Amino acid sequence: MKNAFRCVPALALSAALFAGTAAAAGFSSSSTQAGEVAHFSADQIVGFAKKVEHTMAAKGARVAILARMGRPPSELPEGMHFTHVAFAVYSEITTTDGRKLNGYSIYNLYQRDDRPEVSDLVQDFPVDFFAGVARLEAGIIVPSAELQRRLLDVIGSPTYAALHQPDYSVIANPFTLGRQNCTEFVLDVVNAAIYQTGDIKVIKANEKAFFTAQPVNVNPLKLIFGSMFSAEVSTSDQPELPPVTATFEKIGEYLQKYDNGALVLTVLAD
Repeated sequence: MKNAFRCVPALALSAALFAGTAAAAGFSSSSTQAGEVAHFSADQIVGFAKKVEHTMAAKGARVAILARMGRPPSELPEGMHFTHVAFAVYSEITTTDGRKLNGYSIYNLYQRDDRPEVSDLVQDFPVDFFAGVARLEAGIIVPSAELQRRLLDVIGSPTYAALHQPDYSVIANPFTLGRQNCTEFVLDVVNAAIYQTGDIKVIKANEKAFFTAQPVNVNPLKLIFGSMFSAEVSTSDQPELPPVTATFEKIGEYLQKYDNGALVLTVLAD
């Protein structure tokens, strides 16, 4: 060495493998997905979203990596705590009544509601991002000032969309091509910024050399049958078992090791 500078436990993954797409709500699905259970009141969500924004702003974050908890901790595997990861970008926002306000826009990779094996790049806001969470807890990675500058350049360029692979798998392998989830996409964008390249082969070579992925421990037979019956689970990009994937926690460790000045924070509800 993305040099000085969906993600599931055995229990939760098994549920996702055999319960179908409904079990995936809270991973890389839109927080406004139809039928998603609301665990908190609108006032609680708004208050928490503002607290997260204020925390990022207080750290001088022009761009940060933001994570939410779409599932209770008891359903998440060892080494995995957050279920969806995106970029939070400080920018001028136009409200529905035409006012110009400064705040954070969230740049997500979301699964489609009707086709969970396919993803889109979607922008929303902190209130939307936290609307369907199981717990009011956020993970934040604030990169160094230099890496933030480079990330803003990538996010504002054609490279950002070019790095998106629409073929989705909840356990996408960050070292291979063919499938992608939200955490792999974030990692690819981070490394595009670090190495200042849009060449996916260069990005993957450096990820393989310097990034440590999270093993996903699940019974191989369940994994095989699950991939047959659940569209969002695929092992086509996993050359060997156990499968591996990128997580918020591993991205945090990666940047704390290689990005001098990077911070990893947790925000809890008051």
